[in-house]
Amino acid sequence: MAETALFVDDEEYVLNSLERLFSNSEMRFLRAGSGEEALRILGEEEVAVLVSDNCMPGMDGIALHSRVKELSPDTLRILMTGHANLNTAMDAINRGEVFRFIVKPWEDEALLQIVSDAANRYQVIRSLREADEATLLSLAQTVELKDPYTRGHCDRVANYALMLADAFGLPETDKSEVKHGSWLHDCGKIGVAESVLNCAGPLNKEQFEMIKQHPTWGADVASQARLSERIVNIILCHHERYDGSGYPAGLKGEEIPFEARIVAVADVYDALVTDRPYKKGLPPETAREIMSSQRGASLDPEVLDTFLGLSVGQGGPDKEYVHD
Repeated sequence: MAETALFVDDEEYVLNSLERLFSNSEMRFLRAGSGEEALRILGEEEVAVLVSDNCMPGMDGIALHSRVKELSPDTLRILMTGHANLNTAMDAINRGEVFRFIVKPWEDEALLQIVSDAANRYQVIRSLREADEATLLSLAQTVELKDPYTRGHCDRVANYALMLADAFGLPETDKSEVKHGSWLHDCGKIGVAESVLNCAGPLNKEQFEMIKQHPTWGADVASQARLSERIVNIILCHHERYDGSGYPAGLKGEEIPFEARIVAVADVYDALVTDRPYKKGLPPETAREIMSSQRGASLDPEVLDTFLGLSVGQGGPDKEYVHD
């Protein structure tokens, strides 16, 4: 079923323009001429995305977004205004937890993409909230469809991470969360353009900054879906580096949650040995040598040493943990 987007503006010609713009999209389009009318619709309809003007008579956009946050917390909220200033943007973000802030006049393609990204995020949140294991894995595989070179990546990372978790003697509840976090570690990439994910050469600064947002986006979604702290930690921190040079927060050493340090080693190994748009996969022994050179830099020394002590990539089938 198509997700519903509700557009709110006191100017009818603006709503008409928006309706024309979204006439060929897969979104179901609803419109309201005031904040009060929007709240009435939200009381009757499941709305994935709310896009509202800020300067409206009566209830303004920021007040509307704050009310919607309470009434329909999963709805992704986008604020549009012709009076852009930092205070308005910060107020919108702080009071209404606004997903995006758009300045009028909008750019059609940019607005279409932002609303599509918001709808995708809504779907992920709803799926995660009621997810069983099959749904979690299916969601991870859906993200992988955006980048065919990573197909199977989440399952392989989970397998390597569980080998490590077993070697460290983690309890079954922890191992289950390591598995789920491994499956979902890249779920934030659902908000990254396919042109960036499939880029055949080095990323430019703007593209890399977009990629660097995916742990935060994914962790926000997982938190909103009320997944466990350990799963959120894996999603948020799997690109942190042991020496503090990683992202998104620049955590260092044991500031990085242990479960994220485990998944980081598993993630790096699979990235090295599999084909990507910009390189061929390396032989396992070469990958192990490269990882050894990152001991204490990008990778936790103890976790890395434990991984290198396993039989991964040294002949014979690696033990399968994921589907036990």
